[in-house]
Amino acid sequence: MSLDVAALRASAHPIRLRMLSLLTGAAMSATELAQELDITHANASYHLRVLAAAGIVEAAGEENVRGGVVKRYRHPTRTAADEAAGQAQKGGTDPEGQLLVWQAIAHELIRRAQDQAVDTERPSPSTLCDAELWVDPEVWKRAARLAGDAALLLHENAQPPRTDGTLHVNATMALFEMTTKEPKR
Repeated sequence: MSLDVAALRASAHPIRLRMLSLLTGAAMSATELAQELDITHANASYHLRVLAAAGIVEAAGEENVRGGVVKRYRHPTRTAADEAAGQAQKGGTDPEGQLLVWQAIAHELIRRAQDQAVDTERPSPSTLCDAELWVDPEVWKRAARLAGDAALLLHENAQPPRTDGTLHVNATMALFEMTTKEPKR
């Protein structure tokens, strides 16, 4: 399996997607991830190893804790998984792996929607768009660029979990071109 396919398939798991989100804002250890995600240390370690082997997370240092060495990992803004997802979207090497990623994202989006804050006193800004449209190619390029800019802005400014003065937010964006099929007659 090539690196891009391995990265794509490694990211196609709800726990690993949650880890990637957490590791965008801060370098964390398996112990810290286990506590934040309410999973066992063994489970967190396993998923971290899968992500590291696929090149999606990188080592971000070590520290000595009670006579042992604790490794920290981080998720850089652009990874092999991002590149693999882009390749698969363009008809790349592993459409089945891409479908697994979409399924994991859908599962994670449902979990996040169940955890969304509902404050009638002070509603937060939110955007929801679900559409299958026909648009001018230049409009499409602009929309894709704006969505990419928004994703990059959020990733580059992500903070460690529960940092004072921050909001816990969700950003799920999926923009892609559809296959044009002839209408049935």
